[in-house]
Amino acid sequence: MIFNYPNGKRYNPKPEQAVQLKKEKNTAYSNRGMTLEEDLNETNSYYLDRAIAVIHKKPTPVQIVNVDYPRRSAAVIKEAYFKQASTTDYNGVYKGRYIDFEAKETKFSTSFPLKNFHEHQIVHMKSVLDQGGICFVILRFSTEEEVFLLEASHLLTFWDRMKSGGRKSITKEEVEAIGNQIPLGLHPRIDYIKVIDYLYKLS
Repeated sequence: MIFNYPNGKRYNPKPEQAVQLKKEKNTAYSNRGMTLEEDLNETNSYYLDRAIAVIHKKPTPVQIVNVDYPRRSAAVIKEAYFKQASTTDYNGVYKGRYIDFEAKETKFSTSFPLKNFHEHQIVHMKSVLDQGGICFVILRFSTEEEVFLLEASHLLTFWDRMKSGGRKSITKEEVEAIGNQIPLGLHPRIDYIKVIDYLYKLS
């Protein structure tokens, strides 16, 4: 199926953004091969089922422009457009506070490329912070299976540095210094609420 941006440009996902095939599971490595999105969706379901928080992945609105009907009982979408630029991946509410965050992963082991983010996402995150919301990014270094929560205020600083002619990535050392590592677990898989409790004294 073909997807296009609102300006008509064809959407070609990068290898890092492509959906990974799940590896064969066994008892010891039951979560290996899952994408960051799958892990977060599983985590959010855990929070929702236990009335901890209500966090959902934002749907991306699309406009279907070409549909094939191979038979009357079936329809195959051949071409569609993203109706508008997406903001961040997830939002919701926790203990009366608005939560908004983006999730990104990279195969690089020493830095996180800022090109993984878009200008409109940065603008959106700043607007959330201006309104007093809790906003952050969850970064995964997939090769090492390490996950960090980085507050949006820090991301904005690195973005401004890039815009001023500085480096176009965040070093791993910077992420480790000012981010908060989230140990991977089973239930929930990525327990980012514990980090929010620690940072914002919500527990």
